[in-house]
Amino acid sequence: MRLAVDVMGGDLGPTELLHGIQLGLAADSSIETIYVVGKEAELRPLAQQAGLTDSRVAFHHAGEVLTMEDDPALAVRRKKDSSLLRALELVRDGKADAAISSGNTGALVAGATFRLGRLEGVKRPSFACIMPSRTGAFVLLDAGANPECTPEILLQFAVMGSVYSRAMLGIEKPRVGVLSNGSEESKGTDLTRAAVGLIRKSHLNCTGYCEGFELFTDGVDVAVCDGFVGNLVLKTAEGLGKTVGYLLRTELTASPLRKFGAILASGGLKRIKARMNPETYGGAPVLGLHGSVVKIHGSARRDALKNAILQSARAVNQRLNDEIVREIAMANTAVSTL
Repeated sequence: MRLAVDVMGGDLGPTELLHGIQLGLAADSSIETIYVVGKEAELRPLAQQAGLTDSRVAFHHAGEVLTMEDDPALAVRRKKDSSLLRALELVRDGKADAAISSGNTGALVAGATFRLGRLEGVKRPSFACIMPSRTGAFVLLDAGANPECTPEILLQFAVMGSVYSRAMLGIEKPRVGVLSNGSEESKGTDLTRAAVGLIRKSHLNCTGYCEGFELFTDGVDVAVCDGFVGNLVLKTAEGLGKTVGYLLRTELTASPLRKFGAILASGGLKRIKARMNPETYGGAPVLGLHGSVVKIHGSARRDALKNAILQSARAVNQRLNDEIVREIAMANTAVSTL
């Protein structure tokens, strides 16, 4: 198991991510090598200061940094020596099994698509996010890679989400729903109605439409939508989570009696916080590409990278891409023969 980590593109600087690499290596002995990709002269002393002296660490120099402000399409063409692209090239060249980056999202999708190529039969890669529900978790895709889609593309997202749910969440027969504004067949758009029809013809466990409230009440295991809707759902959920956290802190510290009650409830509150914390789930994989690519948040801390490392290792060990190719072929055959 060999991983490549771009440590230059995040908001918190490379030191925080170097600590994350240290945690990931300590948690998974099956990892043979982690390539630390970035400006080597800067990273070596930072790694020493962080105590990252594991023999499984290898530095891979990249002279440029692709920033959040860069135009994705232009930067991929012009910043060919960026740490983000060099990490992807390690996967392309067979030196690494997966790449992880906290850098520019658009550039990561564009760079990964052109550098790695799509899996056989896959029309578009997709961001898949694991999000918490009442008693477990569900997979949302696409979470932002493809703002405009066709019904056939949404079918493929459903397939990839189902495979990912089985492999990463252990759900044997994931319930797949298309996100819509109501459960009735007449609701939705031309796109969503056609997508539901195709998914029902496939081998997947399609439940039809799912409404927004069902996402977090265990109504679905895989929620399918285009990247425009998915990114709105993701960002809205993140904002709501932060607001709820703020309100809890404000109200639970408003008086001595409430502070005492908060101390009594601290164990439960910590467990809720852990389940709501997106860093618990690692990052969002870009499904449908040769190799494994995971995007972590630009402001990701060390635990997020540690979990993304473990997530990437598990996806490779589960041979996730082989299963995606097999099931995409099954779905395409089922739909074309009906």
